[in-house]
Amino acid sequence: MEEIGLPELTPEHVEELCSVAEKAAREYILSKIPPKRVETLNISVEMEGETQLTLTVDVELILSPIMRDYNVQKLADEAVKEAFASAEKYLRELKCRLQR
Repeated sequence: MEEIGLPELTPEHVEELCSVAEKAAREYILSKIPPKRVETLNISVEMEGETQLTLTVDVELILSPIMRDYNVQKLADEAVKEAFASAEKYLRELKCRLQR
C-alpha cells in the first residue's frame, strides 16, 4: 500500500480498519461461492506499527468437496486484494475527515 500521510490512528480507528478489511474479504468470497459450499472461512486482519503501518490479511478457506475443481487459492488471494483495497479506501476517507 502506498503512503498516504495519515495522522496517528486511535485504537478505535485501527479496530474499524481491521473490521472493514475483514468484511470486504468475507463479502467477496461469499459473493463468489454460496455459503453452504464453504466449510471453513477464517479471516484475520492485523495492523502493526506506529509511524509505518503494516496491514496483514490472512484468509483460510476450505470449500465443500463438491467444489474440488474450484481454484481456492486464487479466490483467497482475490479476497485479500479486496480487503487491502477496502482498507486503503477507509484510510483515505479517514484522512479527509481528520483534516477538516
